Amino acid sequence: MNTENPAAVVEWEPPMPPTDLIFDDGEPLESNRHRIAMNVLIRSLQQFFADRNDFFAGGNMFIYYSSAQVRNRDFRGPDFFAVLNVDGNNSRQGWVVWEENGRYPDVIVELMSPSTAAIDKGIKKNLYEQTFRTSDYFVYDPFEPNSLQGWHLDDNQQYQPLTPNERGWLWCKRLGLWLGTSEGTIDRETAVWLRFYDVAGNLVLLPEEAAIAQAQAAVAQAARLAAKLRELGENPDLL
Repeated sequence: MNTENPAAVVEWEPPMPPTDLIFDDGEPLESNRHRIAMNVLIRSLQQFFADRNDFFAGGNMFIYYSSAQVRNRDFRGPDFFAVLNVDGNNSRQGWVVWEENGRYPDVIVELMSPSTAAIDKGIKKNLYEQTFRTSDYFVYDPFEPNSLQGWHLDDNQQYQPLTPNERGWLWCKRLGLWLGTSEGTIDRETAVWLRFYDVAGNLVLLPEEAAIAQAQAAVAQAARLAAKLRELGENPDLL
């Protein structure tokens, strides 16, 4: 028979998650090209989803997912990741899973280099598959145009390699977009960049590219209108 005073019994409470998190290890990206490549993915996805506020796209940010990880200082910061169906208004220094209702990234891209390729396709790939359960994972070396690889999580929660289409693009099911390459000059650096393409195969534009395209479309529309007025015997310069 339990003779303890019920009032003296302290109700057990689960340990609280750590709060003394750091969000910057002081380590820069591999190169300026890696930095640009990361921003291209983030900014173009933000442009594509400009009318939505239910997603988060980030890069080179720590993802905290367990107390053991914090204790071991085993930080993981994907070069690019996207999470859907979350509040896009929240300001975040990093992605803290226990503060995000247990949500992990839906899509991750690692921008490889010779020094990180083995980790990106080994330890990190296993982590994203077995712990994060990230739906779509891609790796690409911005200095190696033919290096794009990707995997999709199947019904058995295992990564299966994605098969490229005739253009060498890989389908990102979670975003409903293709990932492929495109040569061009961005931020004064010419390279073969990893880019998103929509279902129809159109390049997902950066905000500045979209602005230029919109201006060009307006000029073309004005030219068509002027030509039509001339056909009707009107002088567009007098209107």
